[in-house]
Amino acid sequence: MILSTRTIQSFLDDLAAKSPTPGGGAVASIVGALSAALAQMVLAYSRNKKSLAQHADLHDSSLQRLDHARELLLQLAHDDQDAYANLNNLLRLPEDDPERTRQILPAAQQATQVPLAVMATCAELLRLFHQLAPASNRSLLSDLAISAILAEATVRAAAWNVRANLPILAQHNADAGVREEMQRIVAPLPQLLAEIEQACA
Repeated sequence: MILSTRTIQSFLDDLAAKSPTPGGGAVASIVGALSAALAQMVLAYSRNKKSLAQHADLHDSSLQRLDHARELLLQLAHDDQDAYANLNNLLRLPEDDPERTRQILPAAQQATQVPLAVMATCAELLRLFHQLAPASNRSLLSDLAISAILAEATVRAAAWNVRANLPILAQHNADAGVREEMQRIVAPLPQLLAEIEQACA
C-alpha cells in the first residue's frame, strides 16, 4: 500500500479494518509528518516578513529541515508497515520453526529501529520548533504550538511501538541499548514542549 498516493478516506477505511497494517506505527509517522507540514505553513507566513528579517537564515534552513522530516516520516510509515508485517508473519510460525528461530531477532530489531527513527526525527522537530517560536509570525503561533503537540505525541506514540518489541529483544539480551535510547530521546521533551507552548501563548 503506497500511503503517499492514498486519499485520507481510503487510508482511514484501511486503518479501521480488521488488518494488522496499517496500524499504530503508520499513524504515528503520519502524525509526525502532519506536524512538519503544519510548521512549514507557519514558516510560509513568517519568511520574508519585514519584522522577522533577522531570522531569514533560520527560516531558510528550517524549511529544508521540515521538508526532509516530512518526507522521511512518510517513508518511515511505509517502513513500519513492512517491518511489522514481516515480524507478524514470523510470529505466526511455530516457536520451533527454524526460519522463525533464525529470523525473529533481526525482524524484531528492524521493527524496533523504525519507530526509534520516528522518535528521533520528531524530537528534532521539537528542538527546531523551540528555535522558531520567537522567530515566527505571531498570528501563526497557535499553529506552531499544535505542531509541537503533534510532534511530542508522535514521540510518545512511537515509543509504544518500540515497547511492543522489547519482550522479543529481551529474550535475546538485546533490549538494554534500546531502552537507554528511548529514555535519552524522551526525557527532555516534556520541558521542551512546555517551553514551546509558553513561548506561543
